[in-house]
Amino acid sequence: MPATIEYKGGGANMQNLLDDLTNLLDASGEFTDENGNLLKNKIIESAMKLEPDLLKLLLKNKAIKKHFFTDIDNILVFDKIKFQSFVSNKQFLPDSYTAFKNKIGLVNEKGDYITSKGDVALVWPYKDCVLEGGQTKEDQKRDEIFWNETLAPDEIDRLFDSKVLTNWKRYDEKGEHILDGSAEIDFDSSNLIIKGNNLLAMHTLIDRFAGKVKVIYIDPPYNMGGDSFRYNDSFNEASWLTFMKNRLQIAHKLLNNKGAIFIQIDHHELGSLILLMNEIFGKNNKVQIISIKTATPAGFKTVNPGPIDVTEYILFYTKDKSKMDFKKGYVPVGYNKNYNLFLEKTTNPKNWVFIPIKDKVLSQLGIKNDKEGKKKYGSLWQSLISSSIAEYAFTNAESIVSIRDPHKPTEKLRDKLKQSADVDHVIEYKREDDSILYLYKGGALAFYSEKIREIDNTKVITELLTDFWDHISWAGIAREGGITLKNGKKPEKLIKQILEICSDKGDLVMDFFAGSGTLGAVAHKMGYQYILIEQLDYIHELPEQRLKNVINGDTSGISKAVNWKGGGSFIYCELMQWNEVYMKKIQKTKTAAELKAIWKEISKKAFYNYFIDVKTINENISDFDQLSVKDQKKFLIETLDKNQLYVNRSEIKDADYNVSDADIKLNSLFYSRN
Repeated sequence: MPATIEYKGGGANMQNLLDDLTNLLDASGEFTDENGNLLKNKIIESAMKLEPDLLKLLLKNKAIKKHFFTDIDNILVFDKIKFQSFVSNKQFLPDSYTAFKNKIGLVNEKGDYITSKGDVALVWPYKDCVLEGGQTKEDQKRDEIFWNETLAPDEIDRLFDSKVLTNWKRYDEKGEHILDGSAEIDFDSSNLIIKGNNLLAMHTLIDRFAGKVKVIYIDPPYNMGGDSFRYNDSFNEASWLTFMKNRLQIAHKLLNNKGAIFIQIDHHELGSLILLMNEIFGKNNKVQIISIKTATPAGFKTVNPGPIDVTEYILFYTKDKSKMDFKKGYVPVGYNKNYNLFLEKTTNPKNWVFIPIKDKVLSQLGIKNDKEGKKKYGSLWQSLISSSIAEYAFTNAESIVSIRDPHKPTEKLRDKLKQSADVDHVIEYKREDDSILYLYKGGALAFYSEKIREIDNTKVITELLTDFWDHISWAGIAREGGITLKNGKKPEKLIKQILEICSDKGDLVMDFFAGSGTLGAVAHKMGYQYILIEQLDYIHELPEQRLKNVINGDTSGISKAVNWKGGGSFIYCELMQWNEVYMKKIQKTKTAAELKAIWKEISKKAFYNYFIDVKTINENISDFDQLSVKDQKKFLIETLDKNQLYVNRSEIKDADYNVSDADIKLNSLFYSRN
């Protein structure tokens, strides 16, 4: 907490100092918003950073200079802690909101800072965040609603208690079915879509699913100032990182020891997120940072200096890299020109004959040479000969070879390679695994047939998957899955690629930023079990609807590649809301009259904080009326007990919550241990 400040000369001198400082900062124009209001946070941060412009400004006033600067051997030393405490005092820049809280006895007389001794600040924007200790300062000029509240550690434990799940239903090929608890449900093999705050939902899942999730893929808000999912996507960096830390810590507990997590992000928070992942998962468990080409420069307008952004990144970490079962990935590629020899085989490799592949193709086309081809086909010749060579190589892959240098040859092999360079025929070399390597002209023969694999039911030329993915098209995916999303949607092929390299059919996978539901759609089609979590109401129009489309035989995305015909099921449920209902009402309300009506409802039905005195507030309701709509919202949010946003499972039989018998049965089934 800030130290208590003694002001020599009494209250009058303090007020003079307050006035002088206010006038000085106001006149500078550096510390005001577009409406001319002083920005207290910016003033404090500038002081803590010892920014020269602020210090020069403060030195212009003798009283301010004398109060906040100390002369030590002709060097002026600025007391930034004293200045911070002074500016933080509620008498500096008092507002109607502070005055109202003071009048009803809710102002903290000890100071405005959150202690770092175990208390936390709850931040409730569109997505909830638990900031452990420290101060919570948002961007200095932000307008959006952003509420902070201090809770003690025991209250946080209660906040993270498992919640009552409600509104249960199953969807399958026959449609939607309301669940009443009368039938047994195997939650260990069921697909789940859960509506509710993802942090609290993950804590709700921990008892049943800790250590059981094989793959987590998330596409969180990128913290770049806005996105298609209406996330709070412009956090202060520290808040964004804490927001992520809260969720990644519980994600780590949900992963099994062979599991992996993939986080897609752009360059804005890449560096910070890597440090955070190293802290939570361990630097040794970082597998790779995958670069993905998500766009092409065509059509881009130059807005900022520098290269155009066409790349995003996937952070690939494991729970325990020594236990992960990594599978090599392959991607389709075009014809490799290094495979340029046709091999005429005989039973004796010494008699093998090598013919340039182009000569074979020219002969097949009835053309003597390039000159004749250009004369006959004109400008089309180069395209014709190139495509013909590629087709011939693929069709005759068993006989098409290239001569390459072996990787890390043994001393014995190096001797054989030197020997082969001095003869005009193939030499056979038997390796330790009894396979035969064919050596020729100082190199080893590589057969084109070894590059052919079946991908998505089609035989293609491939190469090993690398850490740069440019083989997945992002064009035309806006309506993939039968739901429309212009920006932010990820291709189903991307998720398929991720799942294939470290998991198997039947494994449990999870996305707690469900968004448009791509992970669920891909997992369903590939025969995986999945859990999706989403808080916002578009869960019904995007992920839920998308999975219904999948069950009904969706033909888009990877459907053809995996021969998807439809079928399967998922279970939908929600964290049972209580004060969250009022949180949403407050956020959506736009008028003071509506907010006043909500206050009446809160005072009668909601669980409000223990320090709230309804009678005192009602006696001073005229002062509440004088607040701006933004401050009225802020106050009403503060009155709500955040431990009662959702109904805790421990209170499932409390009559106040009126949990149905069906929900009691279903929760009992869900929380029963194996």
